Amino acid sequence: MTQIQNPILTGFHADPSILRVGEDYYIATSTFEWFPGVRIHHSRDLKHWEFVSSPLTRTSQLDMRGNMNSGGVWAPALSWHDGTFYLIYTDVKQWHGAYKDAHNYLVTADSIEGPWSEPVYLNSSGFDPSLFHDDDGRKWLVNMIWDYREGKHPFAGIVLQEFDEAAGELTGPVRMIYEGTDLKLTEGPHLYKKDGWYYLIVAEGGTRYEHAESVARSRSLEGPYETDPDYPLITSRGDDTLVLQKAGHGSLVETQNGEWYFVHLCGRPLNGTYCTLGRETAIQKITWTEDGWPRLAHGGNRPAEFVEAPDLPESTIHELPVRDAFDGTELHGNWNSLRVPMEESWCTLKEAPGHLRLYGRESLSSVHKQSLVARRQTAFVCTAATTLSFDPDTYQQKAGLVVYYDTEDHVYLHVTYHESKGRVLQLIRTKNGQYEELLHPAKRITQEGPVELKVSISYDRMQFSYRTEDENWQLIGQELDTTHMSDDSAADVRFTGTFIGMACQDYSGRKRPADFDHFDYKAEGVPNTEQAVTK
Repeated sequence: MTQIQNPILTGFHADPSILRVGEDYYIATSTFEWFPGVRIHHSRDLKHWEFVSSPLTRTSQLDMRGNMNSGGVWAPALSWHDGTFYLIYTDVKQWHGAYKDAHNYLVTADSIEGPWSEPVYLNSSGFDPSLFHDDDGRKWLVNMIWDYREGKHPFAGIVLQEFDEAAGELTGPVRMIYEGTDLKLTEGPHLYKKDGWYYLIVAEGGTRYEHAESVARSRSLEGPYETDPDYPLITSRGDDTLVLQKAGHGSLVETQNGEWYFVHLCGRPLNGTYCTLGRETAIQKITWTEDGWPRLAHGGNRPAEFVEAPDLPESTIHELPVRDAFDGTELHGNWNSLRVPMEESWCTLKEAPGHLRLYGRESLSSVHKQSLVARRQTAFVCTAATTLSFDPDTYQQKAGLVVYYDTEDHVYLHVTYHESKGRVLQLIRTKNGQYEELLHPAKRITQEGPVELKVSISYDRMQFSYRTEDENWQLIGQELDTTHMSDDSAADVRFTGTFIGMACQDYSGRKRPADFDHFDYKAEGVPNTEQAVTK
């Protein structure tokens, strides 16, 4: 029996929404403050997945400048009807405290690769919207609704409203159709129709270690919805021996052969707590009881690391080489920027052919205009390296190799300038928002020519090193802890994962450029399958 090993999407790939069109399967996942918005992977066998597109590539679709950490794109929902792909997404501007400023939009495309349309605004009543296409051609939006009032549970339930596609707007009454179970924090709704039943699946319990997925059903779209008496469908809570923790928030798909599968987010903690790779995507096989309730095929409600594969021909994937030599005209789809697009004004492959040139802008703490290009860490054991040409003339100019969670937590080996030493290397760490210089004094290096920078990560430890021309690699700084760069290390929950990449700052405002000759990324145990380009 062929098996699928979980997670199927390693590294930060949360809130999966799965869709089948003919023989093709697609999963859309959240991107939060990282640009471009939403990631879509493709498979023919549910086992081998390749990245194919990021639909939100323009600020007219997604303007995140100033969005807070772990804001931006939450829980996209992908669907298809009558030759058109539909993508629903939330842009969360602010989510701490009593309020959630969350705006919901729809974009469409004839092809999964795009181009995707300009957005249609839907509502701002809550987050995690999805679109249901009923048999009669009518379309319905469901989303959780947020209640900020004292004495109310903020996760107030799931609401339903019709979408008038011709008019491009929601219409008719807003109906509360489901208030959830005693697990609370009901969110992430998806509607399905099977054997005359409307099935509503929802995430519950919060996206940490109490996470779960519950199912309810009704003969009428508008309800009332009856909860599966054996809820939840899946959860990891209460069992710290499971490889896959945080199981919940997912969606269902039926294969062309009538088999059912459920994709869901999960986390793999280090030291029992810290998911440095972020929330990942896993898959479980589903069977249905005689009375019409979905169940995990292997029994119980715990996520399995190994799952029976569907009766489909196995497909192959194409891996990228370890080295990105930056010798094309567009960046591969594994590269991301923070909050704003990778525009020629600050990020270009054209001005120094064979190099990625970054013009220095704001600090690694900025939520507006960072010059940072990074990719997901997809394995617990990996190395990344780059060669940098950079000639600063003030301490306000920096460029180098960064391991980055968010503005509050990152580690940065960079070339900068010292008044008495000239060009130097410095290693800085920002941990829980506290800035710290780790080299005392900064390391003087050759005053001209390229510098190679490298980081080696092994689970909860990382070590930086460097070399200049005709030298061997030299360790720099102490071995450092990685676990503060995780969803779980902050006082409040966070939603992304660790990235590794290149950055350039110029606090003087003169936009001093840095040229990166290449970027090597080697992950142990997982393929490097990013194929599409970032437009």
